[in-house]
Amino acid sequence: MAEWAPSRTSAATGARRADSGWPRSGWFDAGASPVVVPTHAVPAWPGTPAADRGGFVRLWKAFMSARLLLALALLALQLSANALAQPVPAWVFWLTGAYAVLTALERWRATPQGPGRSFDGQWFYTAGADLLFVAVLMTQEIAAGIRYTPLLALPVLMTAILGTRTLALGTAALAALLMLGDAVIGARAGLWASTAEVAQAGLMGCGLLALAWLTNTLALRLAREQQLTARGRAEVRMQSLVNNLVIESMADGVLVVDAGCVVHAANPAAHGMLGSDLEVTPGVFRLTDHPAWVQLADLVRLTFEGQDVDGIEIILHHEDQPASQLKVRTERTPSLGVEHEARLCVMFLQDLRGMQAQLRTEKLASMGRMSAAVAHEFRNPLAAISQANALLAEELAEPAQQRLTDMIRQNTGRLAHIVDDVLDVARAPGLADETEGLVLNDETQAFCAEWAAQHGAGARLQVQLLAPDLAVHFAREHLRRLLVNLLDNATRYASAQPGAIQVTTQAIRHGPVLLRVWSDGAPLDPIVQRHLFEPFSSSESRSSGLGLFICRELCERHGAVLSHERTVRERAGQPVEGNAFSIEMRRAPGRFGPSSFGESSFS
Repeated sequence: MAEWAPSRTSAATGARRADSGWPRSGWFDAGASPVVVPTHAVPAWPGTPAADRGGFVRLWKAFMSARLLLALALLALQLSANALAQPVPAWVFWLTGAYAVLTALERWRATPQGPGRSFDGQWFYTAGADLLFVAVLMTQEIAAGIRYTPLLALPVLMTAILGTRTLALGTAALAALLMLGDAVIGARAGLWASTAEVAQAGLMGCGLLALAWLTNTLALRLAREQQLTARGRAEVRMQSLVNNLVIESMADGVLVVDAGCVVHAANPAAHGMLGSDLEVTPGVFRLTDHPAWVQLADLVRLTFEGQDVDGIEIILHHEDQPASQLKVRTERTPSLGVEHEARLCVMFLQDLRGMQAQLRTEKLASMGRMSAAVAHEFRNPLAAISQANALLAEELAEPAQQRLTDMIRQNTGRLAHIVDDVLDVARAPGLADETEGLVLNDETQAFCAEWAAQHGAGARLQVQLLAPDLAVHFAREHLRRLLVNLLDNATRYASAQPGAIQVTTQAIRHGPVLLRVWSDGAPLDPIVQRHLFEPFSSSESRSSGLGLFICRELCERHGAVLSHERTVRERAGQPVEGNAFSIEMRRAPGRFGPSSFGESSFS
């Protein structure tokens, strides 16, 4: 006979999920394959000790308490018999008292070894001690009409419930032998006058064996059911945790609403679309609490009336925030078959602005690929115009004509720069050839000074160099373009206050070298931040949307990492929030310099 415990558990779990309406998935049953376990080795408490430890300990303490109460009851019975002129040998009192002390010590001092163990030392001083104690009592007829044979059922039950089937049947067999031996000895003493007692003892022994087998089978079944229930709870909890994690991180909003328009659950995206604050709005609120949410309340009522709500576009007008353009879809939860059970409505909200921005980005990206091909064809005409303009400038002497040639030179240079940007976007990314290490502080100081002179930044730009003599892997011209793009982007949104734009260098101990460009601009819109480094994505109509994308491409070619974060900087002794673009650069080997011991250990 064999047991298929893991496969039965998996089948029952799958059936329970099918009945409850959960989607069938093998993710929770991964690694559960049928394993054949012999019946004689199947413990009454299958599974990991950690899962069943609590229930086993409670049952073990209950049996230990029952043994202690039994010992005290026997001691009281013997004292009563002795008081009623039925003398009891003194050694029986001492034996019963010793048994009571032993059971008390086991109850409060012993530690159970754990469920599902075929045999260990704890059975010597529990079931073994019980069998020995009853066997000694059976050798003496203490009081008329009192038989101690039924006490053998306690160790049999204890091993059948707490031990394996082999241990339970073995204990029952020993108990049966004790009863049979006692009956045989009694029959011989009476010159075979009590042969019926021998048959009765054999019958009781068979009953103990059957009791051990049935009790162990029931205990095994109950333990497996308990394990199945515990596993089901764990799967439900894991499913709930995964669902919560997915819903909390979704870009789409999710609302769980009842028929009374009471919102029982809402993820952060839904709160943002409703224009509510997570810290102020209570966990449970009504869609009728705010005038802007009345349209959603009407859609909930339509859903409960049986009308389909799929892809309806609405606009929520907020008082202190821009209006939210949403696409709404609703679903009702299925009924569980209970009469008058409340059903819920799940609302899915999609931000149309984000969808439109994504579509616009995809369209611009496809246009950019076409623009790359066109830009490649522009290079030769631009080069011819620049060369002809240079030759013409050598022949012209009048100032007015020279100004015209300068205008042609500046605009052709601007067009050439745009063509280079477009071609850089179309160029396949990858690490650039190894270049000579640049001293980051020197190059940053020179480029920032040049940019400040061209743009008249003055005190608006502050440079703090904290990576002395450290060299990095980066091409000089690429570092120049990177700083120019980041500074141009910063000056577009920063204020005119002194220190509105800050450039810092910093070294992490045993790590990369950091270059940061910080500005006190306003926080980025979540939709803009999501597509910040994508090509042809810009919040301004006159911008090509290539600046930050080119910066990221330049960093990737040199093994650097460009990132954006909202940080706080000190300006004039006051903390000011702003946008920081950080570049983590690779060090050039052998160019650490004598001051590298002063590097920072954190960013």
